[in-house]
Amino acid sequence: MKQLNSTVSSAAHSSELWIGLYSQIRWRWSDGLTGSGADYRNWDTSEYEPDFYSGLQFCVSSLKGKWWDFQCREKLQFICYRGSQMNPEFDLVDKEMSWSDARRYCRENFLDLATVKNPGENQQVHEKAQSKRVWIGLHREPHIYWSDGTKYSFSNWASGMNPFRGMSKICAALTRSGEWKTLSCETRLPFVCYSLPTPVKRQVVKLTVHVEDPPVDLNDSAVKAELLTRVKEQLKKKGVGGVSVRWRVQPYGEALGWRWKKKEDSERKRKCFKSFSA
Repeated sequence: MKQLNSTVSSAAHSSELWIGLYSQIRWRWSDGLTGSGADYRNWDTSEYEPDFYSGLQFCVSSLKGKWWDFQCREKLQFICYRGSQMNPEFDLVDKEMSWSDARRYCRENFLDLATVKNPGENQQVHEKAQSKRVWIGLHREPHIYWSDGTKYSFSNWASGMNPFRGMSKICAALTRSGEWKTLSCETRLPFVCYSLPTPVKRQVVKLTVHVEDPPVDLNDSAVKAELLTRVKEQLKKKGVGGVSVRWRVQPYGEALGWRWKKKEDSERKRKCFKSFSA
């Protein structure tokens, strides 16, 4: 996240930017209703509902007949129903529970959390709720995806509204503060791409250098630099380009180790064992 914000800052962008996060908007009823009435909604449009506040709201509550998306972990009273899907009888349960616990309670003691298929049933729920905020059975799965298939585990949602009424899909943008918000995926914005760095292949090579008298200090920085230059030249002649060469420092702190070798003609030459990384 720090790297992303740093990249955006260095590019001097002041507008919102697309990132690769998106979510499908698929509301479902707890009892699985898919037929007639399953698409009925009564959102509180005066409050821009549903607004996916802070990227955390996936369950639906009803207040005075108007619907709000809400954090599923919040504890509210709730409306269960008995009878049948087509002819439900609604009951208020005056225990405060999370949405999941409320559904479990309804399934154990009634049929399910309330499914509301039309204005008439919505009015019944409103009357049963007695002006209290209550859970009903509408919800959506918290399916949020990264476009490259990476598992969604980290979030940085801005505190505030993310209205998406009528949208079937929402996409995430990076705000100027470095936090996230959702917008219609059809909005035109600049965007941030990423690429994976090319793997670097490292190879350690030992080099033997024969030095005629008078001897030179092979650990002198100028000498080492000249040796590296010659190594790169030889690699280039053999068609090996795009590489960097550096000395590999030995455990005792020097790049080069050496020992004397006596040749058959009794001429002393110094044989150096050079390790470098290519």
